[in-house]
Amino acid sequence: MRWAAGIEYAGSAYRGWQKHAHIDSVQARVEAALSQVGNHPVEVMASGRTDAGVHARMQVVHFDSEAARGPDAWRMGSNAHLPRDIALQWVLPVDAAFHARYSASARQYRYLILNRPNRSALWAQRAWWFPQPLDAAQMHAAAQCLLGEQDFSAFRAAECQSPTPVRRLTRVAVTRVGDFLCVDVHGNAFLHHMVRNIVGSLVRIGQGREAPDWMQTLLAGRDRTRAGATANAEGLYLLGAEYPEYPDIASPCAPDVP
Repeated sequence: MRWAAGIEYAGSAYRGWQKHAHIDSVQARVEAALSQVGNHPVEVMASGRTDAGVHARMQVVHFDSEAARGPDAWRMGSNAHLPRDIALQWVLPVDAAFHARYSASARQYRYLILNRPNRSALWAQRAWWFPQPLDAAQMHAAAQCLLGEQDFSAFRAAECQSPTPVRRLTRVAVTRVGDFLCVDVHGNAFLHHMVRNIVGSLVRIGQGREAPDWMQTLLAGRDRTRAGATANAEGLYLLGAEYPEYPDIASPCAPDVP
């Protein structure tokens, strides 16, 4: 039987989502907990990978098991075996054709910038503290050139393994909420470090170091070395994935911040 689950986690203590030998990953923790509940080895497939230090409001996964367990048993039992910074939010039975990665039509991320002179003790490792003033309106205007299906080589990490740099973004918005800047990005898929590289370039515009049309120049040039530095991992949140053919699976939702 195939199950889907929604997982929330703070990624600060982990080397990313994906499991590897001899490192502490979110995937390894989740699989260990599910295996305890099912009393057999369980492997999960996720909607997407997150890097070390990146968080998730709703990471969707699927797994297979013939164990006689209901949704509440999987959820509550797994949470009893998970650390406090990882928690299953829901578990649902799905048909065998569902795939957490390949059935997803879109994914949504939010990047949080704490934009004030003094650092925060409460938001350490949960947002990128940036003490210099940033112009959210200029950043938002600059980001609109990223909409549509385009070649995002300028915002692609050198180690990215995707066979194509082409992605389709349907929404990029920069808004200010008090001391926070929220950069929301919605698209069909994302390259390695793509959101963090976009944010790093937008920050240069927000500082007034570059004009808003610099973003279009970067996009057209397809040269990563000319773009801004990669923004810190601690500010990035995976909000969720969308599954139009599976309406019972929760769609992306905003994190409880700010």
